[in-house]
Amino acid sequence: MTPADRDALAGFLRERGLCDGPLSVTPIGDGHSNLTYAVSDGNRTVVVRRPPPPPAPPSAHDVLREARLMAALRHTAVPVPAVLATAEAGHVLDVPCYVMTFAEGPVITTRTPAALARPATRRQIGEALADTLAALHAVDWRAAGLADLGRPEGFNARHRRRMERLIADGDGLVPPPFAPVRDWLAARVPPESGAAIVHGDYRIGNVVIAPDAPGRVAAVLDWELATVGDPLLDVGYFLASVPGPEGPATPVQEFGTAMLEDGYPDRAALAARYARQTGRDLSGLAWYTVMAQWKLAVLYEYSRRRAADRYYASPSLAASFLQAAHQAAGLPLPDSCPSTEAPS
Repeated sequence: MTPADRDALAGFLRERGLCDGPLSVTPIGDGHSNLTYAVSDGNRTVVVRRPPPPPAPPSAHDVLREARLMAALRHTAVPVPAVLATAEAGHVLDVPCYVMTFAEGPVITTRTPAALARPATRRQIGEALADTLAALHAVDWRAAGLADLGRPEGFNARHRRRMERLIADGDGLVPPPFAPVRDWLAARVPPESGAAIVHGDYRIGNVVIAPDAPGRVAAVLDWELATVGDPLLDVGYFLASVPGPEGPATPVQEFGTAMLEDGYPDRAALAARYARQTGRDLSGLAWYTVMAQWKLAVLYEYSRRRAADRYYASPSLAASFLQAAHQAAGLPLPDSCPSTEAPS
């Protein structure tokens, strides 16, 4: 954040009674999606969220849409930070942004903090993750004023086609390494299991855990991909983010390797917990898990081609998700990490 941005933000926060005086600004997270900063005047801390530098996939990184959704969820059973202020592009920064409350507690990725590291507490954290996802999918999105957030009818087929277009060439052809799973998915698109608010990136690294036992979710973060669609897509993605003993871990699973520690429920236990909480039939979950892995491969490949972020530079990242998708679909595994360049 530039000095000019910091000064403009200080004035914006002071006018709204949120912070007063010189600000310290600390980046939060890995910086590969919307950019998030902890902003403090020494007495009070708030969180500011803004888009990353371009380019971005179409409709991604819409922070004001994200703020609207969080505000709609504030008085539901889904724990979210309170949205304190929003600003259009050019009002404070040269991009839109919003301010929210700071949620106390750790974001667990590769290691569970000592205060939460008893196996029983780890189990509670895992169960709370499943319960919170169930609570999200139980929200009446129409009553919450979010009826225009998405189009649930035909969501699965449309979402798969949208992902395909991100990496297709001018003739509509996807790179050959992406084709086997694409064909598997296209031949098996299920009817929607229902309609719910779908987070789109629900995993342990996108929630704040309460700092003390018992293990519970204090806040769900990173709503930039949320929409109204088939809730099983969230379940498939969540389970795909959980590392397992089969290895090697995908890049997203590497952000949650703490869940390999003693006490955390495995994928089967998490799925069973969600099913008990919601009554949903998970017998067709395989399609959603394969879709989640293939979608991640697509998004990583899209970012590799277009973004300046060096994190995405290696084609092996997308290839890792493709391998996981092949495995989940029961397709022959690729012999090696293939090139993902578009066909000529």
